[in-house]
Amino acid sequence: MSVLFLGDVVGRPGRKALAEQARNLRRDLELDVLMANVENASGGIGLNAKAARELLALPLDVLTGGNHTWKHKDVFPVFQEAPRLLRPANYPAGAPGTGLRVFETAGGVPYAVLNLLGRTYMDAVDCPFQTARTLLDSLPADVAVRIVDFHAEATSEKKGMAYFLDGRVSAVLGTHTHVQTNDARILPGGTAALTDVGMCGPVHSVIGMDAQGIVNRFLTRLPVRFEVAKGPARLEGALCAIDESTGRALSIRPWQGGLS
Repeated sequence: MSVLFLGDVVGRPGRKALAEQARNLRRDLELDVLMANVENASGGIGLNAKAARELLALPLDVLTGGNHTWKHKDVFPVFQEAPRLLRPANYPAGAPGTGLRVFETAGGVPYAVLNLLGRTYMDAVDCPFQTARTLLDSLPADVAVRIVDFHAEATSEKKGMAYFLDGRVSAVLGTHTHVQTNDARILPGGTAALTDVGMCGPVHSVIGMDAQGIVNRFLTRLPVRFEVAKGPARLEGALCAIDESTGRALSIRPWQGGLS
């Protein structure tokens, strides 16, 4: 199974690049699964209903969330309506939607996607490690392919999760920091891991935002309105090959797409 998981889609530039390239990516990379984290798709922070429906109209199999998932309240009903849209599973009970779902490729192969939110330097949510253990135990044994989007700040927490789930999932792919890391690896138990898959957004920016505004904030420590940067956007993610019968990862590499 060939899987491309794209990092945080940032604002209109990220959405535009994804819309322009998604169909060709599926064809050129011969993808079975194309996924993206979309929690920053609206104005660089959060996901509103309009952007959610725009992204759901693209040839994406799964869309995941993170700590800004609830920024725009009008998206709440969309989580109830759209099975392909996930939010972190370790939000407390009562949050709209779900963080774990089993999907099926066009060839009929089942695969599970689990979305988790870290707690180090992040929101006070339920334990992602305990949540992962409980939810993975609930999956049918014949769902061998299991992909985790771990939306977290600390590299130590991300690496810890990868080793915690080694041998129990096919891949643990980190999101949130918007900076693609160079530590793609397959752990001893057969789980692929990458600390951060990067972002889909403006190239000339500070994690997707206009660079001058960020610099001014660092210089003055005064409140500054952050705006999504303009200019060309690039897609970044992780490209994985997974054995459909065992769920073990065969390969993983950081991936970057063309500019839009």
